[in-house]
Amino acid sequence: MVRLLNVYTISAFAALGGALLGFDISSMSGVIGTDQYQNYYSNPLGMHQGAITSAMAGGSLVGALSSSFLGDRLSRKVAIQIGAALWCIGSAVQSASNGIVMLVIGRVLAGLCVGLTSSLVPIYQSEIAPRKIRGRIVSLQQFAITWGILVQYFIEYGCSFLDSTASFRVPWAIQTVPAVVLFVGLFWFPRSPRWLASKDRWDEALRVLAFLRSANNDVNDPLVLAEYKEVEDQISQEREEESNSYRELFSRKIRKRVLLSMAVQMWSQLTGMNVMMYYIVYILESAGIANLMLASSIQYIINMVMTIPSILWTDKWGRRPALLIGAIGMSFWLFLTGGLLMHYGEPNPVLNQPYTWIVVGHPAATRAILASAYLAVATFALSWGPVGWMYPPEIVPLRIRAKSVALATASNWASNFALGFAVPPLLRSIQWRLFFVFGSFNMAAFIHVWFTAPETKQRTLEELDEIFEYGEPLWKSFLGGQRGSNKLDMLAKDIEMGVLRINRSAHMETKGVINENIIFRS
Repeated sequence: MVRLLNVYTISAFAALGGALLGFDISSMSGVIGTDQYQNYYSNPLGMHQGAITSAMAGGSLVGALSSSFLGDRLSRKVAIQIGAALWCIGSAVQSASNGIVMLVIGRVLAGLCVGLTSSLVPIYQSEIAPRKIRGRIVSLQQFAITWGILVQYFIEYGCSFLDSTASFRVPWAIQTVPAVVLFVGLFWFPRSPRWLASKDRWDEALRVLAFLRSANNDVNDPLVLAEYKEVEDQISQEREEESNSYRELFSRKIRKRVLLSMAVQMWSQLTGMNVMMYYIVYILESAGIANLMLASSIQYIINMVMTIPSILWTDKWGRRPALLIGAIGMSFWLFLTGGLLMHYGEPNPVLNQPYTWIVVGHPAATRAILASAYLAVATFALSWGPVGWMYPPEIVPLRIRAKSVALATASNWASNFALGFAVPPLLRSIQWRLFFVFGSFNMAAFIHVWFTAPETKQRTLEELDEIFEYGEPLWKSFLGGQRGSNKLDMLAKDIEMGVLRINRSAHMETKGVINENIIFRS
């Protein structure tokens, strides 16, 4: 019988922190095209709308940078709860806003939450997940983001028929609900066993591992003891080195990993997905799409559905192929969209519009642009969306994991802030050329991943050390991932047999109670 609380359900619940990011994306994209929003906020265009949209990313940048301190000091779980509380405050301010300034303040406060949760939820998930399904577990973060986008968008679609400011105030207030559920529910969920071990709370760490790995919470389970021993050895080794974690981030041994994790998060923004999420209404309207709300909702459904295959099979097909194929696919669809707008578009004769280039009288081109937008979203959902979150926590040691992921997520939000602020004026100034810019970014991402990003699926930290320190060719790293899986299974069997023998003697000597000094510290 499958227990209700297990790694999957705990990780899925923690992923509500990712859903808050999805709610934020739709909280803008679902209202910027409505008359109620435009009339109340005096039709913000260009940099004004860019400032409103990017305010959340600005807060997220600060939240991400502070996540390492809070996550290491208070635990991943408590820091996520602090983020949930900040989200409720920010949402309340947005819902009650009486102008652009108050709206921006509310979005900055909500952004602090998103910065914390987007950094710490993947760390928490990766630290409670077994190695073989780590990618699947962490990809639940992206799946939750897509659900948040979809749910909030349909809430706003329903509220758009309200002929008052309630059309945007109600959705902004409703988005506090998942944050309240997350805040309260986490009281019943365990802390990360690796964080507990790093604080010398070894008994708690062992009990949490037993809870996560054993069906009957058996602290004498050989696989539980093997993982406990692995965590203990890793922390002991890190303490023997006595390194300054902040200085070590950019040491010769580690900086390549840190910069790679930052680059992966940056490229995930520069793929152009932000344009498709935040400003899809502008793009579709300029392409001549009539029913904007319906067309946009289909995109968000595609985004959610196409994340599912990545959750199921990323641990089989790997991170590196997903990133490479995703970059090529995204560049193709963006170049195609830009080419169609260039060839069939013309200057917009209507002034004071968020776009200055439109497609009129070419229904086939309009349908092709719509299809390209959908396929670009599907490509991202299969590749950079989930892998961008799972990769950074995998490639760095525990002692600097929170700090490294904080920097990686900060690079994500710095890019997000720049794009959120710049895209509205760029849509008005360089028009269709903007899609060529993002297509070129994807080509650059392909080249960078090809030469620097190794495969990480089912690999141990020691195997990653070998790749990064001794320069194993990256094509071998992919094959090594296949071999590493078999090697890992064999090693697990050997460890299990060894632990079983030790555990039996300890069991006899302590009459069923674990004697850690005998088992691990003799």
